Amino acid sequence: ATYKQDDLIGAAEGVFGKGAKGLADLIEKILKDQGEPNAYIAGREAGGALVAGLRYGSGTLFHKVEGERPAYWTGPSIGFDVGGNAGKTFILIYNLYDSQDLYQRFPAGEGNAYFIGGFTASYMRHGDIVLIPIRVGVGYRLGANVGYMKFSEKQRWLPF
Repeated sequence: ATYKQDDLIGAAEGVFGKGAKGLADLIEKILKDQGEPNAYIAGREAGGALVAGLRYGSGTLFHKVEGERPAYWTGPSIGFDVGGNAGKTFILIYNLYDSQDLYQRFPAGEGNAYFIGGFTASYMRHGDIVLIPIRVGVGYRLGANVGYMKFSEKQRWLPF
């Protein structure tokens, strides 16, 4: 059981707003390359960095078979990265057959270039589970970093 393109575009528009420029094209391209996901997260996050960075997020996990449940994530990073951003996040999730398998660390590497606003997508993998976060943010952030995102069922303040 997977989510179809129309379902995902509708859900993403619910997060980012109707008519987010380029959103439908980006989702279509990801689906063409990766196939249909069996889960997604709709949420929001904020982060900042000055060489070392932190990210905090929260949202709802929508699993095609298991239904809805809360999802929180934190993550430290290090790299050539400076600034801060906040925004909305839509994470496509592949091969998540048991929702409990989400609650672990996923290695991440990404580049950001926000000046007032920006739109990014990245790729994370742990075992067979693949996450593709799509973010629309506001703020100022420039750079590249490596780190991880740790997902949990409850909100945490320590990112480790």
